[in-house]
Amino acid sequence: MQIIDAQIHLWAGASAPPHHWRAPYTVENALRDMDEAGVDRAVNCPAIWDAGANDYAVEAAERYPERFATLGWFPLDAAADESLVDAWLDKPGMVGLRFVMAAPETAGRLASGALDWLWEAADRRGIAVGIMVMPPYLPAVGDIAARYPGIRLMIDHLAANPFERLPGAAAHLDTLLGLARHPNIGVKATGVPGMATDPYPFTSTHGVLRQVFDAFGAERMFWGTDITRLRCSWREAVTMFTEELPWLRGRDLELVMGRAVADWIGWSRPAERPSARRP
Repeated sequence: MQIIDAQIHLWAGASAPPHHWRAPYTVENALRDMDEAGVDRAVNCPAIWDAGANDYAVEAAERYPERFATLGWFPLDAAADESLVDAWLDKPGMVGLRFVMAAPETAGRLASGALDWLWEAADRRGIAVGIMVMPPYLPAVGDIAARYPGIRLMIDHLAANPFERLPGAAAHLDTLLGLARHPNIGVKATGVPGMATDPYPFTSTHGVLRQVFDAFGAERMFWGTDITRLRCSWREAVTMFTEELPWLRGRDLELVMGRAVADWIGWSRPAERPSARRP
């Protein structure tokens, strides 16, 4: 079974927000930690707080194309237009786009139609677009999915606020589960240990995960970590899914742990590396 982390951040600069405490997080850091944890590949979402992170993502993908792929971003300012989509997709290792739309002034553009040019561009190209969005704006994501069926949307962190713990972190769960009716919406089960109220194996989160799995299925639920803000080890983030969820087994486990996200973003799967094989 190949294990692919659906979301990490790589950056080489010194700056980082306080909650991303493993800073900086370089290619060398990630490869060491991935090998220790048994993680084969990772989808890099370049850090928005580091101006050089997009270029660093290209470097990482060029050096290690079988370990890193990228969901890139560009500023959604007045100068942004469709030409930027192709410019970014032409870069080595780019398999899609990702935007942080958590702040009210940015998230409001989801519902206003101001970003329709972006969704239209992604729809025509049939690419994956990750979105970090807070619960009040989930209905707008559903509307975008309905209007642009060619987009493969990915919702970060089960749409949970990364600063909240359960039960507040899952107060929006019914709204999220309702989006499962859109076949072009998938969810990243990333940062899950961060919402737990208990230590490993984070049993307080297991009921939430089961509900998400039942709604979206193994083909649209993507395991990952957002490792630089987690306080647990990367290996613990792996085994809470592979060893502690008795209902997640067989083909479903393989999909959730990597096959599904590779298919969703169009990242071809190589033959499994001997060093990565598990008993």
